[in-house]
Amino acid sequence: MSVNTVPILHKWPAMRFGALVSLPMIIGNMPFGFIFGSLAVSQGLPLWVPMAMSFFVFAGSAQFVAIGLLAAGAPLWVIISTTFIVNLRHLLYAADFMKYVRHLSLKWRALMAFGLIDETYAAVTPYYQNGRLHLEVGHWAYLGSFLAFYTIWNVTTFLGVVAGKYIPNMSQWGLEFAMVATFLGIITPYLRSLPYWTVFLVSGGLAVVLYNLPNNLGMLIAALLGVAAGLLSEQVQTRFKSSAEVQP
Repeated sequence: MSVNTVPILHKWPAMRFGALVSLPMIIGNMPFGFIFGSLAVSQGLPLWVPMAMSFFVFAGSAQFVAIGLLAAGAPLWVIISTTFIVNLRHLLYAADFMKYVRHLSLKWRALMAFGLIDETYAAVTPYYQNGRLHLEVGHWAYLGSFLAFYTIWNVTTFLGVVAGKYIPNMSQWGLEFAMVATFLGIITPYLRSLPYWTVFLVSGGLAVVLYNLPNNLGMLIAALLGVAAGLLSEQVQTRFKSSAEVQP
């Protein structure tokens, strides 16, 4: 057994491990929280609004979408439905992660549900899969990752709020590119099969084509059709493999 797959057996080393493996994405996420706080202030929202969103919602992409839609004067139903669709991917994360947490108490699972973000899922899941984390302590590594992201997200939101109040036009600095880089880093390791590539290409292409639709509806449509295309691709691939196996 290699050093990289030696199981972690105790909760404190597991928490530290979860925070450390999350560090690269935490660094990439820091401008993300910073630009969110400054952008919210530049839109004329009270200072407590972005802080409350980061503290109680803790969903970076949904928070950005909500801020943008609020600034555009979108109706409430569009804001709710769009952020709901944006966060639907967490259902997939939760469904995949259920096999690792079904033995835990409801309190633990509720806490982990609140902390389920793209980065923590991407940081911790591979170590469950390779045996480094097992069911007895894996949730402590998850907690370490979650708390690290949660702390940095709230700190950078606060810094962005303060800076946005005193430094004009921060939203034009292009710091939001960090969000794009972070998400590319998350999805790239998963682009190893046809269904994933289908989702990536269909949703990405449609997001560009439908960019000018009002109220950011293009993103909503692109997300839905991307998921549908991925599921269809997976079904076609499964049927093709099954038919190939039964042939002599």
